[in-house]
Amino acid sequence: MTGDDLAMRLRRIEDRAEIAGLVHAYCDRFDRNDPEGVAALFTPDARIDYNPDTPDLRGDGLAAAIAVGLRDTFLATSHHVSNLEVVLEGADAARSTCYLDAWHRYRDGSPDGFLWGRYEHRYRRTAGGWRITELVLRGHGTIDFHRTRMHGIDRRD
Repeated sequence: MTGDDLAMRLRRIEDRAEIAGLVHAYCDRFDRNDPEGVAALFTPDARIDYNPDTPDLRGDGLAAAIAVGLRDTFLATSHHVSNLEVVLEGADAARSTCYLDAWHRYRDGSPDGFLWGRYEHRYRRTAGGWRITELVLRGHGTIDFHRTRMHGIDRRD
């Protein structure tokens, strides 16, 4: 193996680790009620699609939109991700899928909501490192969750 091959392999490992860190930071900052911290993980032109019934969250408005939900809807949340698969698509683009197990305590006293699903992300390398360009939430199942419809997981019959 040449030094160039080793350097390329090391860079791919570091890229995957940085991208995994973004996914974990998203969950942590969301659960800590830090909408500005969540938004800082995204590019200025990013898109978040949480479900088919509400408009996508976009770009510079991410922090404000996330703050509304955290302030008005959730008293507490706990997001857990697993089965993270990161695919590098060239030097400066990537995508990932991970499974999600999330608990939500509501401010209005509704029963706690549970969601099992997956996050599908797209990423771009920026001058400040990797950032999320797109997040799509897909639902496997829910109990007492505040959304009645979710994007499906394209499960085969």
